[in-house]
Amino acid sequence: MNILYDERVDGALPKVDKAALLAELQAQLPDLDILHRSEDLKPYECDGLSAYRTTPLLVVLPERIEQVETLLKLCHQRGVPVVARGAGTGLSGGALPLEQGILLVMARFNKILEVDPAGRFARVQPGVRNLAISQAAAPYELYYAPDPSSQIACSIGGNVAENAGGVHCLKYGLTVHNLLKVDILTVEGERMTLGSDALDSPGFDLLALFTGSEGMLGIVTEVTVKLLPKPQVAKVLLAAFDSVEKAGRAVGDIIAAGIIPGGLEMMDNLSIRAAEDFIHAGYPVDAEAILLCELDGVEADVHDDCARVSEVLKLAGATEVRLAKDEAERVRFWAGRKNAFPAVGRISPDYYCMDGTIPRRELPGVLKGISDLSEQFGLRVANVFHAGDGNMHPLILFDANQPGELERAEDLGGKILELCVKVGGSITGEHGVGREKINQMCSQFNADELTLFHAVKAAFDPSGLLNPGKNIPTLHRCAEFGRMHIHNGQLPFPELERF
Repeated sequence: MNILYDERVDGALPKVDKAALLAELQAQLPDLDILHRSEDLKPYECDGLSAYRTTPLLVVLPERIEQVETLLKLCHQRGVPVVARGAGTGLSGGALPLEQGILLVMARFNKILEVDPAGRFARVQPGVRNLAISQAAAPYELYYAPDPSSQIACSIGGNVAENAGGVHCLKYGLTVHNLLKVDILTVEGERMTLGSDALDSPGFDLLALFTGSEGMLGIVTEVTVKLLPKPQVAKVLLAAFDSVEKAGRAVGDIIAAGIIPGGLEMMDNLSIRAAEDFIHAGYPVDAEAILLCELDGVEADVHDDCARVSEVLKLAGATEVRLAKDEAERVRFWAGRKNAFPAVGRISPDYYCMDGTIPRRELPGVLKGISDLSEQFGLRVANVFHAGDGNMHPLILFDANQPGELERAEDLGGKILELCVKVGGSITGEHGVGREKINQMCSQFNADELTLFHAVKAAFDPSGLLNPGKNIPTLHRCAEFGRMHIHNGQLPFPELERF
């Protein structure tokens, strides 16, 4: 079993003869668009996590599955690593290329192949934008539920790779809950279908295993997603609080009342002011925190739920509870939340977006902990996140032009993720591990668990050629990071129940 594949990245991958590889690709795939000049490669040196940059050896932009098959077979024979990329919106460095590897860009696989209103599904290629699926289904009063903030740009293939969620995942689930099947190519260039058109498929649930595997197990070539009927009505409540801790406690109170909102989002004062200045959503800029609670379904039920949630919010200490008066205001409320990241980007030269998940009951304490860490590291943090399922997205504001600030921001981010693990949470909710959080995997998992992950990787990719150096650290790396005792495999917080 090969469990050392990412140590080659920690050190150096075997050098590839670029000229020879390019000539062989051009001979076998004369119609394949291959980028090899430095000026053409530069736009692909990073994904949405721009702090990490590497110039790829070559970039290929296929349009047909046969081209990808041939490419993978050739790379497998030659031992050339392959990193898949969709729209490049990922925030963990999952599509960071390799100096001695090929960057396989699937953006031209951008066709919606079928929308079946009777079967309530759509077949799409991996380069199709998330939002485009709902737009194609709209004439049938259907939509695709997962809605990450980058849905106007991110691709469905990338959503599968990261198991993306969005503001409505509390009620409607992550990408994995909204898939029927995925067609992939293995590292050897062989075709496989994971899942089926039916409700379930026999054998191991390889579709669930593959979803969120960050391009390490295969290349997505087609995705069949579930479509849902549009809710009859959707209403949004905005609640203002004079402390983030009160807002955090209110989240648990809503769920404890037996109500599952379509979306339940939280923003602190820094993100509120940034979003209001950018979008003019109508947010109360003097509030320390706001909750956005969307309730959807049948009109009579939504009316009753709005009344119940309003009462819960007031009892939790809300200083203001406001119901969006019409659809236009509802859209503005959500526009402010979905544009919070770029809004924060307008008030800081740089920001570092974290992605951890915690039990809802821990929200008040973790928010206080983030505030304390922010003060300790001397860096501002804007909190805007999926409060309903405890998926945190602290935005660490810094200036990369100031010596040491990037490193300080990374250290602060690591401490926040370790805090999430300490309270029984996870280092990622939907952005993935990529290169960004690979060290924190050593805090999340013990030696036996990481060895099992390597075994799964090796079952799909024995040579470790697909996206090496991402997601799963070697035990040697964890020992160097200082978060694992290899001989007894102890977690830093063994007393805590794991997700």
